[in-house]
Amino acid sequence: MSPDKRKAYKAMILAAGLGTRLRPLTNTLPKALVKIGGKTLLEIAITHLMDHGVSEIIVNVHHFADQIVSYLDQQQNFGIKISISDERDLLLDTGGGVKNASWFFKGGDPFFVRNVDVISDLDLSSMMEQHLHSKGLATLAVRKRETSRYLLFDHEERLCGWMNVKTGEKKMSRGSFNDFEMLAFSGIQILNPGIFPLISEKGSFSLIDLYLRLANNTLIRGYTDEGQVWEDAGKLPESV
Repeated sequence: MSPDKRKAYKAMILAAGLGTRLRPLTNTLPKALVKIGGKTLLEIAITHLMDHGVSEIIVNVHHFADQIVSYLDQQQNFGIKISISDERDLLLDTGGGVKNASWFFKGGDPFFVRNVDVISDLDLSSMMEQHLHSKGLATLAVRKRETSRYLLFDHEERLCGWMNVKTGEKKMSRGSFNDFEMLAFSGIQILNPGIFPLISEKGSFSLIDLYLRLANNTLIRGYTDEGQVWEDAGKLPESV
């Protein structure tokens, strides 16, 4: 099943984080408004989504939230519909943030979730095509790159666990640690709204922890990110 080329999908940009790895820049600025090559991380994320047909975006805010809201107003939302998910009172992490914005995704269509501090040229249209074909609950973009934390997949690209190679911590949802592929998460994913009734977590929680809990009974797959560009822009070059 191929995605309808005329369909306009929705997306969420996760932009509420404190940006601790970007200090001192984020002592007075939200990380979403840090500039790379003259453009804010938020503009780069919005443009990437728009280039692949996304027509409605929700952005969660917490750290210097007013600056992000004012910036979007000044840019006239870059010509598309942008809503705000307000987390000023409590930072909800990735999972809690998506759950808090569930009202935005009513309608049954899958939607993108993208970290604001990722620079990527990932082909989102092809990723959506695979997601629709697999009929999974979620599809996670992953790359073969070095990191301290890996997602673990079986030979059919189904999520089966997580591990931190620095601390030795491991979490397994299905299968065993003897037969898996270690891949790094690219900070981009596609979710079906059917995930919302399955979320029992409350308050602040991680999407990855949610996926690990659900992976034993639902289909959560990886999508190999073969884009030419991927960069974690959420940290200063000195800390790479």
